[in-house]
Amino acid sequence: MNKIKTQKTKNKKQNSRFGFWILNIGHWILGLAIISVFNYASCKYSFRDSAPLPPEIKTFRVNQLGNQAPYVDAQLAPQLTEALKQKIISNTRLRQTNDDDAHYDISGYVSNYAVSTTGISGASAAQNRLTVTFHIIFKNSIDNTQNMEADVSSNFDYSSSSSLNDAAASLNKQIISNMVDQIYNKIFSNW
Repeated sequence: MNKIKTQKTKNKKQNSRFGFWILNIGHWILGLAIISVFNYASCKYSFRDSAPLPPEIKTFRVNQLGNQAPYVDAQLAPQLTEALKQKIISNTRLRQTNDDDAHYDISGYVSNYAVSTTGISGASAAQNRLTVTFHIIFKNSIDNTQNMEADVSSNFDYSSSSSLNDAAASLNKQIISNMVDQIYNKIFSNW
């Protein structure tokens, strides 16, 4: 009788091990099937910032951008200039040039860099807002009807416990990125 019990116990252990492997393999197969379904059935969507450029447009020039705001952040204009050049180089087929005969000639200046209070707590300011406005001057040497001047503006909120210099330093990457995207979209998109 003990032999029969021992044999049944061995069979149960073997069956449970075998069942464990089947269950484990089943989980792997199920996991791979789910991954495959999501991989092949997912929606593929891409977004390009710019409208197609006419084939005759081949070069661009970004002049040194200026700063004519009442308060001048000395680093902002040079950083905007370089970031805008890089954005155009990475997102278009255009070649950068410093010649006067560039097909797209881009210039402009920071026209506003001002702080206002947006939130009050008790009798003092709790939140400030930095407003940055950029005036774009765009010239198309191939099609003068595309020439334009426009303003783009963004707001950046920060705690009133920070000084403007501290806030500008911490918001610098966000300011540059946001302003460059707006300038780029104004020039290259049909928005």
